[in-house]
Amino acid sequence: MNRTPKSHPDHYSQLSAEDHHAQLKRAIIASTIGTTIEWYDFFLYSIVTGLVFAKLFFPESDPLVGTLKAFTIYAVGFAARPVGAAIFGHYGDRIGRKATLIATLLLMGVATFLVALVPTYETIGIWGAVILTVLRFIQGVGVGGEWGGSVLLAMEWARTNSHRGFIASWPQFGVPAGLFLANAAVLGFSALSGDEFLDWGWRIPFLLSILLVAVGLYIRLGILETPTFRNLVATKRVERQPILEAIRQHPREIILSALLRMGEQAPFYIFTAFVFSYGTTTLGVSRDFLLTAVLCAAMLSFFTIPLSGHISDSIGRKKMYLLGAALMLVFAFVYFAMLDTGNPTWIFVAIVLSLIPHDMMYGPQAALIAEAFTGRVRYSGSSLGYQLASLFAGGPAPLIATALLAGFGSGTAIALYVAACALCSLIATAMISDYTGKDIHHEYDDDFNL
Repeated sequence: MNRTPKSHPDHYSQLSAEDHHAQLKRAIIASTIGTTIEWYDFFLYSIVTGLVFAKLFFPESDPLVGTLKAFTIYAVGFAARPVGAAIFGHYGDRIGRKATLIATLLLMGVATFLVALVPTYETIGIWGAVILTVLRFIQGVGVGGEWGGSVLLAMEWARTNSHRGFIASWPQFGVPAGLFLANAAVLGFSALSGDEFLDWGWRIPFLLSILLVAVGLYIRLGILETPTFRNLVATKRVERQPILEAIRQHPREIILSALLRMGEQAPFYIFTAFVFSYGTTTLGVSRDFLLTAVLCAAMLSFFTIPLSGHISDSIGRKKMYLLGAALMLVFAFVYFAMLDTGNPTWIFVAIVLSLIPHDMMYGPQAALIAEAFTGRVRYSGSSLGYQLASLFAGGPAPLIATALLAGFGSGTAIALYVAACALCSLIATAMISDYTGKDIHHEYDDDFNL
C-alpha cells in the first residue's frame, strides 16, 4: 500500500521511465564513486598507521607501545564519525542530500591531502603527532557525514520496493573499492627501498587523493536531488531540528543500528588494519605479502557485497544479516587458527576469506538501517545509528586487539573478542524491524510505525 497522499506532488511521476532510470543510474554511480574516494582516504590512513606512523611519529617508544600510540590517533577518526553524522545529518535533512555530499567529499579530501605534508617526529617532535590527530579528526567528521547521504542518494531514487537492498549495496561497494585502491597505492610505492618508503614514499598516495576528489566532485555536481527530499521541500515538511527529531522518534532504531554493526565493523578493522602490525611483528611476514592478501580480499568483496544485498531482497534483510553474524562468530576462530600456523599459504587464505562474513552483513546493512527511519529524518537517524558504532566497535578494535595480544600473546583472545561482537550483532538484528519489500515513503505520516 502506498502511503503517500495523492494531494502531495510525486517527483517520481514527473520523469519518464527512461529519464528516471538514467537518474537512478547516475545516482548509483555518483554514490559508489564518492564513497570509494572517501574510503580510499580513510583506509589509506589505516594501512599506513600499522606500517609507518609508529616508526615516524613515536620513534622513541617500544615498538608495541608505539603501535598502540599510532592506533590511538587512528581511533580519533572513529570518535569523530558520530560528530560528522550529527552535523551533516542535520544539513542532509535540511538542505538536501546532494549539497551535503559535496561538502563531505571536500572536507575528507583536503584533510587527507594535508596528511602527506605533516612533518615527522625528527623534524618537529610530538607536534607531528598532534597535527596528525587533528587531521584524523577532520577525516572522521567527513566520513561520518558521507555514508548516510550516499546510501539515500541511491536508495531514494529507487522506484520500486523490490530492489532496494541491491541498490543500496552499491554505496557499500565503495568500501572494498576504496580498500583496494588504498592497498594498491601503498603496495605500488612499497616497492621502493625501505628507507625511501619511510622517508617519502608513503606520502605520495595521500597526495594523489586530491585527484580522486576532483573526479568525485565532477560526478556529484551533475546529479539531481532525490525525489524524497524534493517532495519534503515541496510540501514544506522539512524538519527544523532533524537530529533531535530522529532521537525523539527513533531512539530504538538508532541504538539497534549501532549495536547490530558490532559483528561487522570491529572484525573488519582487525582484518584490514590490525593484521598489518600482527603480520609483520608476530607472524614475521612481509608488508607486501599482507598488502597483496588484503588486496585480493577487497577484490572478492566486489562481488560478495552487491550479491548479499541482492539476496536480501529475496530472503529478507534480517535473515541475510543473521546468517552473516553467525558465520562471523565461527570464522573468528578459524581465521586466527590459520594465521597462527605461520604458513604463508594459510595466512593468505585466511585474509582473502576474512571479508566474506563481513560482506554478508554489509551488503544488506545500508537498506536495513535506512529503511527503519522516516524520510524527514532518514539522513540524520541512519547516519547517527550507523556512526555511533564507531565509538565502541571500529575505532577501539585495533587497540583492543593490540592490548589482547600484549596480554595473552596469541590470537585466541582476539578471536573471542570478535565472537563476542558477532553475538551482539545477532541479538540486535533479531530485535530490529525488517522493511524488506515494504513501502517506506512515510514522510507524510504522523506516526511512522502505523
